[in-house]
Amino acid sequence: MATVDFDQMLISNTEFLKPFAITLTRDNEIAKDLLQETMFRALANKEKYNTGTNIKAWLYTIMRNIFINNYRRKAKQNTIFDNTPNEFLLNYNQITTTNEAEGALKMKDIQVAIHQLPSIFSNPFMLYFEGYKYYEIADMLNEPLGTIKSRIHFARKLLKEQLSRY
Repeated sequence: MATVDFDQMLISNTEFLKPFAITLTRDNEIAKDLLQETMFRALANKEKYNTGTNIKAWLYTIMRNIFINNYRRKAKQNTIFDNTPNEFLLNYNQITTTNEAEGALKMKDIQVAIHQLPSIFSNPFMLYFEGYKYYEIADMLNEPLGTIKSRIHFARKLLKEQLSRY
């Protein structure tokens, strides 16, 4: 195949490659670069093109391979290697301790706030807090389900006001 014929085929198929490049890259400028690189590679490897082969498929394959290679290259460039001599800091087991006294004080304040609630609210709330379902609490207290849900809601609301500092 003559060079002029091959060049003409490339130019005529350029318009079909633009949407594919945009689909791959999702960026207009990067798509233009990808298209340009594809055309360059196709021209550089025109001796590998067999006459009669689907030129569009050949160009799509070149473009896809360039895109994949660039993606892999960028993924490798984002890898951070830390070869600093102070490796002991990276692997140093830092032990953190929790402040159990502070947690105990908070829990004590929460329990006091719960016990200060009127029993009409605190009883259903404590049962719910212990893991019972709404309908189980309603059966235990012989109250309608809606009433239990409402009382638990108001108990939460009152507790939220009392414990606003946390």
